[in-house]
Amino acid sequence: MPNRAAYETVLPYVREWVAYKVWQLRVPGVQVAIGYGGEVLFDEAWGYADVEAGRRLTTTDLFRIASHSKTFTSTALLQLAERGSLRLDDTVGTYVPALVDGGSPLADATIRELMEMGAGVIRDGHDGDYWSLLRPFPDEQELLALVLDRGQKVPAGSSFNYSNLGYSLLGMVIAAVTGQSYGDFVRESITGPLGLRNTGPDWDPARADDFVVGYSGFHADRQRHRIDHVDTHAMAAATGFHGTASDLVRYFSQHVIGQGTLLDDHSKRLAQRKAWSATDDPAGRGYGAGFIVDRIGGREVRGHSGGFPGHITQSLFDPASGLVVSVLTSAASGPATLIATAIVTLLDAAADGAAPGTPIPDDVDATTFTGRFANPWGVTDIARIGDRLVEIDPSGPAPLESPTRLEVVDADTLRMTHGNRFASVDEDVVYARDVDGTARSIRAGGGMTSERWVIPEETPEVAAGLV
Repeated sequence: MPNRAAYETVLPYVREWVAYKVWQLRVPGVQVAIGYGGEVLFDEAWGYADVEAGRRLTTTDLFRIASHSKTFTSTALLQLAERGSLRLDDTVGTYVPALVDGGSPLADATIRELMEMGAGVIRDGHDGDYWSLLRPFPDEQELLALVLDRGQKVPAGSSFNYSNLGYSLLGMVIAAVTGQSYGDFVRESITGPLGLRNTGPDWDPARADDFVVGYSGFHADRQRHRIDHVDTHAMAAATGFHGTASDLVRYFSQHVIGQGTLLDDHSKRLAQRKAWSATDDPAGRGYGAGFIVDRIGGREVRGHSGGFPGHITQSLFDPASGLVVSVLTSAASGPATLIATAIVTLLDAAADGAAPGTPIPDDVDATTFTGRFANPWGVTDIARIGDRLVEIDPSGPAPLESPTRLEVVDADTLRMTHGNRFASVDEDVVYARDVDGTARSIRAGGGMTSERWVIPEETPEVAAGLV
């Protein structure tokens, strides 16, 4: 089954699975977009842009996408390198003379070393309380003061050290080379040409009503609390950007090899190859030049996560196939990475023609079997994944961690053919239906009945965990 056709079979279940996670985890708001082959296949929103006002979230409301900013900064630098305006092996001190004047060893670090997080720059400075909004994000002079205060913690080239200050310095490099502000240049060279009207380099007070309200997490409180937006000033190149999931799908589609006009493929490969591993496992997660390098199952992925006060975000793309997934959440500790990873897994399962189980017969309408059912022991989803029917527990973090494969026996019966044999493999799932044919309940594992279940209507405050 061609990938696009396979992906489209599972999109209805992606919608239902994400809706359940939003309800289960009481996330205020979530946007999800999926792209393939340069097109947006899926663009949905759940929850609220402003819980207290009862304003429903839409697909055009703006999230703070934080460290996604680094991919824009890297893209801008690679564009300048392609034009001959700078070389990636130029020293940072060439463009930020304050580092030379202040005697910082970072003056001799190269642009490439900062892009790859290999220059040894301290992560956020010795006073990073701006991240807790205890003070404003630094302006340019404060940024330089943070960098000049013991700002290189290990020698350049010695190890991977993720650094927001390092990428903030790269924003200063872009401004010095172009004679424009960082924000003006990325608008002119990236977001403008792509028509990304809902993406920009920092907080935009002129569009305040379009921004999603961010909320605190549950890690130290039973209730979420509203978090105000702030400007990131000199740190926009590291963490300032805002955007939508669909804009990010369009943007990252430009970074697929052989697609787009932002960069040539040579520059894309420079940015996306692994320069460093983030752990002691050389095969594990790593970093390129502004892009996180990772693997989901057997698929190589690139992209970036983002963490901003009240917003957690994740975008992933496959530079070879053109699959792109972006998930934006409006809460501290929001499940953006969990959701994005699950979606990639579901899409891959749908496209796997060698998956265990029996294909759905051509003359069977799979929607007569799909649905969500619950009893006192848990929740069960019957979902179409590619050309198979699968039983899934949506309450777990990974939908396909322990699925049960189902075979159509007759119009009211499925048989469990593959799965964990601590469960009820080789037994039947029998449907009870209303007079119109709608599934009312199933009798399945352990011979127990599960009734059809839908997410209950709740007040915005209850749904989002504010009470």
